[in-house]
Amino acid sequence: MKTNFSFSCKDTSEEKLSALRGALKEYDTILVGAGAGLSASAGFTYSGERFHANFADFEKKYRFTDMYSGGFYPFPSPEEFWAYWSRYIYINRYDQPAGKPYELLFELLREKNYFVLTTNVDHRFQVAGFDKQRLFYTQGDYGLFQCSVPCHHATYDNEGMIRAMLREQKNMRIPSELIPHCPVCGKPMTVNLRSDNTFVEDAGWHAAYARYEEFLTEHARGRILFLELGVGMNTPSIIKYPFWQMTYRNKEARYICINLDAAIVPQEIKDRSVCISDDIGKTLKNFFL
Repeated sequence: MKTNFSFSCKDTSEEKLSALRGALKEYDTILVGAGAGLSASAGFTYSGERFHANFADFEKKYRFTDMYSGGFYPFPSPEEFWAYWSRYIYINRYDQPAGKPYELLFELLREKNYFVLTTNVDHRFQVAGFDKQRLFYTQGDYGLFQCSVPCHHATYDNEGMIRAMLREQKNMRIPSELIPHCPVCGKPMTVNLRSDNTFVEDAGWHAAYARYEEFLTEHARGRILFLELGVGMNTPSIIKYPFWQMTYRNKEARYICINLDAAIVPQEIKDRSVCISDDIGKTLKNFFL
């Protein structure tokens, strides 16, 4: 498959919305590919006012200006590291609403034969009501710890530990006794997020992967809609490129992309695609008008 991109479509926004309505009505089987843009549309931004409101002390001391950058900062002690990360995890994972775009998406898909492939790690799909058995989180989960080595391939729910860190931290530090250590080897724990080859793909990850493969085996060659939402170009090989390839190989398939910055499609599947360069939440809301 070639990579001659069509960066824009000539039809109007209303025509695109009409095409989206038509596709969602026509197709009963839908594979959703969701990236960070979906959570950003739901208000889970990592910079701006949301960052300032929760990390003003870290921003003042260390001069980073967004949560993502702070996640890579070499803090001088594990006590500060976990003070930062416990806040980070809490405001993106626990006691948070699903977000309207997720709720609208669930309403659109709840009666469909759907599956969700996502690089998001914030649990919003399950909060919105999506069936856990139809979700594959490829990049991990803010709600899980793993051994940093790792000495074994298991993950651990971290909600209780995160809440304790939040409750007990002072002056951007947690008490030393709250620093999480691996129950097997005693080495430091870390968050189960894919960043290098130490990422743990636990039994739950492999079970979700198997369900995803089963869904593709059963449906990828039939009438299927590939619905891509908020997927950027940081890791296009996980969702964007495979969706293009599967659409190209299957003449009965259709591809829809909603994205503020990367609503693009190869020329080879342009006639079976709809690209909407707009906010996902706004687009889904307009769907119901």
